Amino acid sequence: MKIGVIGVGLIGGSLALSAREHIPDVELYGSNRSAANLRKSIDLGLIDQPLEQKMIKQMDVILLSIPVDTALSRLSDLLDEINDNALIMDFGSTKAAICEAVALHSKRGQFLATHPMAGTEYSGPAAALPDLFTNKIQILCETHKTRPDLLEWAQNWFKKIGMNLREMDPVEHDQHITYVSHLSHISSYMLGKTVMEKEKDQSTIFDMAGSGFSSTVRLAKSSPNMWIPIFKQNKHNISDTLSQYIDNLNNFKTLLEAEKFDELHDQLLEINGIRQILEGISETTNNKENGK
Repeated sequence: MKIGVIGVGLIGGSLALSAREHIPDVELYGSNRSAANLRKSIDLGLIDQPLEQKMIKQMDVILLSIPVDTALSRLSDLLDEINDNALIMDFGSTKAAICEAVALHSKRGQFLATHPMAGTEYSGPAAALPDLFTNKIQILCETHKTRPDLLEWAQNWFKKIGMNLREMDPVEHDQHITYVSHLSHISSYMLGKTVMEKEKDQSTIFDMAGSGFSSTVRLAKSSPNMWIPIFKQNKHNISDTLSQYIDNLNNFKTLLEAEKFDELHDQLLEINGIRQILEGISETTNNKENGK
């Protein structure tokens, strides 16, 4: 089987490692906008050789793991070029725009929209991990529009690498992912900005930053090249969510200034209920690991 990885970075490189481990006799080809990163991906053994444009028609599977704006602009042309039995999958953090863009394409059945709920704050081929997707959620959108045999192959591969599959409407996906991912990154970026503006002495930040700050601001190390296109594509959902988030921050500020600490205490105690949700997710994951 020949697999082409367009964008051999954290996600694409980790997919390549998973393919090498779980797909017999796989041949891996890759492309990257950076020539240095492409060479590194070969040196690291993520891919076997570069993926040239003329080779697209030879690929059995193409993994599209590039920023969502670039993926959106390239997908239709790639569908035009692939052979009649190839599958293209994208792995971006927004789904509505890309699904709409190819809704009427003659080869729509050869596309599967996915979003793995996995990642780190690092980027590039050196960030790839062989177990990045183990016990992670893989969201699949509009599976009924993907050709059954190609869908079955993709689902089986994702299960082999330890992913838990969830189906979701692309519009609903973009709404929900705003809360659990996009807002988290915005908060992290803005916390980092606030601290850097207030604490001009970098040594002070280094000396006093505890684990709470480090874990909260960790996402601020994520690449803007990836996140600005995501914010652009999902701006309406993000704007609505930010309004609610800002209202909550302003309410906290108002209660703090009015010294209504009992009311603040009650609010925080209620919010502690999120612990049960997160513990439930952890328990579900552990049960899947143990085969229960």
